[in-house]
Amino acid sequence: MKNFCILSHIDHGKSTLADRFLESTGTVSKDKMQDQYLDSMDLERERGITIKMRPCRMNYKGEVLNLIDTPGHVDFSYEVSRALAAVEGAVLLVDVSKGIQAQTLANLELAKDLIIIPVLNKIDLPNVKIEENLKEVSNLLKTDDILQISAKKGINIESVLDAVLQKVPEPEKEFKKPFKALIFDSTYDPFKGVIAYIRVVQGKISSDDKIFLSSDKKENKIKELGYFSPDFSPQKELIAGEIGYIATGIKEPGKIKIGDTILKNQEEKPLPGYQEPKPMVFANIYHEDPNKFVVLKEALEKLKLNDPSLVFDLQNNEALGRGFRCGFLGTLHIEIVSQRLEREYNLNLVISTPSVVYKVVDKKGKEELIYSPADFPDQSLISSTKEPWAELKIIFPTQYLGKVTEILETIDGKYIETDYLGDKVIIIYEAPLREIIQDFYEKIKGGTQGFASLYYNILDFKPGNLVKMDVLIAGNLETAFSKIVPEKKAYEEGKRMVKKLKESLPNQQFEVALQAALGGKIIARETISGRRKDVTGDLYGGDYSRKRKLLERQKKGKKELKNKGRVNIPSEVYLKVFKS
Repeated sequence: MKNFCILSHIDHGKSTLADRFLESTGTVSKDKMQDQYLDSMDLERERGITIKMRPCRMNYKGEVLNLIDTPGHVDFSYEVSRALAAVEGAVLLVDVSKGIQAQTLANLELAKDLIIIPVLNKIDLPNVKIEENLKEVSNLLKTDDILQISAKKGINIESVLDAVLQKVPEPEKEFKKPFKALIFDSTYDPFKGVIAYIRVVQGKISSDDKIFLSSDKKENKIKELGYFSPDFSPQKELIAGEIGYIATGIKEPGKIKIGDTILKNQEEKPLPGYQEPKPMVFANIYHEDPNKFVVLKEALEKLKLNDPSLVFDLQNNEALGRGFRCGFLGTLHIEIVSQRLEREYNLNLVISTPSVVYKVVDKKGKEELIYSPADFPDQSLISSTKEPWAELKIIFPTQYLGKVTEILETIDGKYIETDYLGDKVIIIYEAPLREIIQDFYEKIKGGTQGFASLYYNILDFKPGNLVKMDVLIAGNLETAFSKIVPEKKAYEEGKRMVKKLKESLPNQQFEVALQAALGGKIIARETISGRRKDVTGDLYGGDYSRKRKLLERQKKGKKELKNKGRVNIPSEVYLKVFKS
């Protein structure tokens, strides 16, 4: 038995190679085969990326091979780390038309304790620089044993499977020890309850056994267990070293956690598990219909079942009703979660602009995490503020060095070093996370004509001169539009915000002031003119004094409305502003 996964940068061919494995081993017949077979979501097929890993058991030359396909995008590196905990080896796939990319290096760092099988993919493409790529990979891994394949054309696929047989070690088979299994993923079935994806670390389990979760200690009867072939394939038992699933019958999604241990004897000590990721990017999510709050809550709970990096807390908004402040690993993570909520649960969402978590130190030296502007204390109570920084690794062809340097100079940050890998440059840079989560990646891709790749790793909190910028509409504080910003960028951000609101808000019967403020000081302003009704349209002749009285009465009425009035902000305005 060999347990392995496929690692690579996004779009280097992981899912296509997994398809060829399924074909070559006869796991899936040709008449049932479809592209990206292990990518179970329509969203994955549309985008051509893997979001959720899916295990598969194959038979090849008399051996059992357990494959776990993995995501390639930086936001889903936690998925990769969970896959690595369940395997002994990894196929490192490199696209010869692009070479080593940022996520390739990140994945290698995660997989440093595994056996690595380097593979160059897409050798069928015209004008590819195979020799240069061989040299790059050889220098990186200190080996000349590099396979060359075309996953799309099915060239040399069996050489990769043979390498897995020869190089990946067998898992330890501790059959006689008490049963312990690590949960590395899970899903929900309305009839079978939570289905835990497991790696059996020691012992064995039968379908008629009872189990305990190390975090719960409550006895549960197994509904079903088995392998992934690649669909659920019920079996009578699972043994040490195997990858499979257990239908627990547990109907409360929150009771099963990724990294938990399944036991037969509740007195046994649990396995080490995983260190849960700490989301650093946050956004508020509401349903367009406030009455659908419970539906939104249930949908988030089910998504969290196989995505422990997603966190959420109750959030209230005067116009949008009850929603959730959600924590994510990055902006793509936000996009994927929101699209899954919309597609899989038919929800119409309003989502706020992403922000990061900050720290505030009060006058007594006490630190507090700040997840939203509403939590930001009065400036007079603050001793200092801190914000999360990240280490950036940007890889790109040498001819774009000037353009990338120019883009980096537009953000707050610190240059660390420059390395060279063949005809590519690797720039290492440190910057506040807030600079990265907006449109930085798009700027880098645009400045290098799409040839750059980017990986970032969260470092620690560093001092930042941060303030809360409030927004007033017709003199009323609208907390949903408040933002935490660096003091030196407050004027620029305030000006942008009130301008966007002017474009988005409908005209009222009275003049509306849009203001951005720091404390009590107004730093930016726009004005929406009031709608004017033609009150003199029914008059005939030249009775100027009567016209004047009507106009004065209208003016007085508008002044009273302005003094009393509060602007009703439609939900679509929040949507427009949050997306800008």
